[in-house]
Amino acid sequence: STTEIQEFPMPEIAQDAALLKMEIAGICGTDVKLYKTPPNAEPVIMGHENIGYIAKAGSEFTARKGFKEGDLVFIEHYVGCMKCEWCHKGEYRHCANTDWRSNPDGIRYGYTSADKPPHLWGGWAEYVYVDLEELPGTKIYKLPDDMSLLLGSLSEPLTSCIRGFNRAIRANGFKWGDTVVIQGTGPIGILAIAAAQEMGAGRVIAVGAPETPRLALARAFGAEATVDIETHVTAEARIKAVRDIVGGYGADVVMDCSGHPTAGPEGIEFLRDGGTYIEMGQFTDAGPIMTNWHRICTKDITLLGSWAFTANDLVLGVDMLDRARDKYPWRRMQTLFPFTLDGVKDAVAQAMAMKTVKSTIVPFEDMI
Repeated sequence: STTEIQEFPMPEIAQDAALLKMEIAGICGTDVKLYKTPPNAEPVIMGHENIGYIAKAGSEFTARKGFKEGDLVFIEHYVGCMKCEWCHKGEYRHCANTDWRSNPDGIRYGYTSADKPPHLWGGWAEYVYVDLEELPGTKIYKLPDDMSLLLGSLSEPLTSCIRGFNRAIRANGFKWGDTVVIQGTGPIGILAIAAAQEMGAGRVIAVGAPETPRLALARAFGAEATVDIETHVTAEARIKAVRDIVGGYGADVVMDCSGHPTAGPEGIEFLRDGGTYIEMGQFTDAGPIMTNWHRICTKDITLLGSWAFTANDLVLGVDMLDRARDKYPWRRMQTLFPFTLDGVKDAVAQAMAMKTVKSTIVPFEDMI
């Protein structure tokens, strides 16, 4: 794919719409993968971890959502059609409109073609158009008044981790004091280390690379130990290293945040018999991998898939950040890049090369 800067006219604001002045847009691991294999909806203004101030709002928008001009908010990019059976069940993240893979013509923030007026559908821009007529299922959340923009921008990715662990808790597969192994030390992996501790983990071990900046940051976030996949280059070596740390029986819980197709078969061997494996890293399709399902059976494990989050989960993400704002070095995760052609290219390239943990675009230069 190619990256270029385009200008669009400032849209007129309908009564059931608002214009969000962007302040922070995180680069998600999904953005990086889609950058390599773009959706069919090109050209796309990417960016779905969007924090900004309401610059203009129509009267119906204010009446329906309760937000006014000047409020600091973020919008959820999973937008259900509010008409299908999934939406009626409250499971809107399974609505076809939320899935850019099977429905590239659907409308969603961060994935919709910029050819569609009023064009401003993604956060890698100075403004985002929030349209309740086109997207009636839009979820909007107000951040605490004293929460920094940078901290608030972590709400969406942190929430994905919280939901994954809550899935395990509901399955009786994650208990207070459990030993947790996190596969992957990208932004989701680092946030999962914090979420695991906040939700009751007794010990947390991280498996990933490189040492700088990612494994060092994992330990700063509270990982008791890290296993470097660049040092332990085979699955057998990593399995032994993890089991040497956690004890011969294995970990109680393993969460895959890596997105690598080999993570599952390897991570299952990190687990103790009767343990719980949470798969939330395969957010984009990395392809098949040979798996011996006999191991799933004989190890008697619980295997859970976790796809993103719901509206109820996002409130938990904001609350956790608010409560633990001084407990973890959140700011060390984020590397800021200007909203220029070179800045965006550099942000994505450094994320791909794992030189940053969380590349973050700031549309206005006074933020840097």
